[in-house]
Amino acid sequence: MTFKTPDLCDQFESELGKSVRVVAPMFKRYGGRNEFSGRIATLKLFEDNSLVRTAFAEDGKGKVLVIDGGGSLRCALVGDQLAILAQKNGWEGVVVYGCIRDSGDINGIDIGVRALDTHPQKSIKKNVGDRDIAVTFGGVTFNPGEYLYADEDGVLVSANPLL
Repeated sequence: MTFKTPDLCDQFESELGKSVRVVAPMFKRYGGRNEFSGRIATLKLFEDNSLVRTAFAEDGKGKVLVIDGGGSLRCALVGDQLAILAQKNGWEGVVVYGCIRDSGDINGIDIGVRALDTHPQKSIKKNVGDRDIAVTFGGVTFNPGEYLYADEDGVLVSANPLL
């Protein structure tokens, strides 16, 4: 299903009872999909990607993982092996408020990825973080079960499905 975020903004900002929240333009595009959408699943963690592996090991059909990594630029939270795992388990995409690594390899994987930047250092593994809670960054609160739409023009969040 194709869409354009500008069209979704135009269509749903004018309808009473439906609105979209636009994430501040802070992310770089990675992954093999320029556009992706799905129900939001969330993680809140800091420089520890243990829960990312756990989430990507589960069925992700129709879902987008939103990772609040605190905006850290000191290590990567997603690399090529996690992206392969996510793609294998049907995840539509991931938004990382932090860094990724192996970006060249990730660009060849059929998954949508948005991240602040790249960093070659891996994260720690202490299995610390929170799952399925509201997270806020980029001027938007991401609630589990809501809907995310991302393309080359930006990232939108809606309480209701738009497509």
